Amino acid sequence: MVKALIPMSRSLLAVYFVAIVSFTLTSNADEAILIATGGANGPKQPQAAISQNGIVHVVFGSGEEVSHCSSSDHGKKFSKPSVAFTIPNLSLGMRRGPRITAFGSTLIITAIGGKQGKGRDGDVIAWRSNDSGMSWQGPVQVNDSKDSAREGLHAMAVSSSGETWCTWLDLREQRTELYASSSSDGGASWTANQLVYRSPEKSICECCHPSIAVRDSSIQVLFRNSLAGNRDMYLTSWVRENSKSSLNSIQIGNEHWKLNACPMDGGMLAINADGSVSTVWRRGRQVYVATNNDSDEQLLGVGEQPWITSTLAGPIAIWSSRRDGELIMKNISSDNVMSIASKARDAVVVSEPEGGKTVFVFWEQNENGRSTIYAKAVEIAPL
Repeated sequence: MVKALIPMSRSLLAVYFVAIVSFTLTSNADEAILIATGGANGPKQPQAAISQNGIVHVVFGSGEEVSHCSSSDHGKKFSKPSVAFTIPNLSLGMRRGPRITAFGSTLIITAIGGKQGKGRDGDVIAWRSNDSGMSWQGPVQVNDSKDSAREGLHAMAVSSSGETWCTWLDLREQRTELYASSSSDGGASWTANQLVYRSPEKSICECCHPSIAVRDSSIQVLFRNSLAGNRDMYLTSWVRENSKSSLNSIQIGNEHWKLNACPMDGGMLAINADGSVSTVWRRGRQVYVATNNDSDEQLLGVGEQPWITSTLAGPIAIWSSRRDGELIMKNISSDNVMSIASKARDAVVVSEPEGGKTVFVFWEQNENGRSTIYAKAVEIAPL
């Protein structure tokens, strides 16, 4: 259970200075690699997944095209991106865009689009590959109420047994709710949709992306709520045991974000090896992290659009100081901090399978009006 947490009071400036020195002594980062470049319509919104054999898979959107590429040498080089499929009016930008999972040679990519677009319609559509992205089959619709995913925001994760879960902001009841579905056959079919969270007021936050993580029988979903005028983060723990399941939702953090608007910033979560759940999110102009133990909520710094992944060296978080600003990485279990890029937006970080020592960061960058996607491999030294 995640407990109510209290922000730490020490000076961020002092922490930042000490952390930079510590991290550079223990970690090694490769040079950034250009994965794709294009015009104003893309490439945009990279997402990544790593299979058990260490192949790094990347997906992104450009206009109505969803493209895929991969690396089999720990991120030293990536294959030339190829179009996996097209989808009309692909939802793209501000964390909208395709999602990917990898389980062995089976890949699943989901994206949201519709005939009209612009929030008037939209479904979660899944495509699958059984040969590591060489060929693709689909489409299969995930949401079972047509056009209910028209907000364009969703997330996906796969368990160690290959069960894939997808969650999205759903409008089938004319208010924003959180729904989920799963696939046990590599994305060929999906279960009847299940309600994850319904606000006791009207809607959950309408434009912040949800996040999902799966480990064994535990499914964890992070989303931004909208209650009593506050836009706070909530964690829904979904535990299945002996053919029974239970849902429990709790606010993350001890303070409220009073805001009569949507910040379009949904945070991220990771399930650690010991089963604890680490969450990272924005409140106001600051980014925080918390883990469901007795430790306090930790202030990471000023910024937005955070992401997190779990490693043997502890949870690794990234965030941007501002949109198109400095991209920063921190090892949550220590004071290790480093700068990844000088200007970045909507970055993600993924880690190698258990036992791996490398994390991979992907981000979108604007270069003289051209949208580009970069990657960087960072070796994380053990504590």
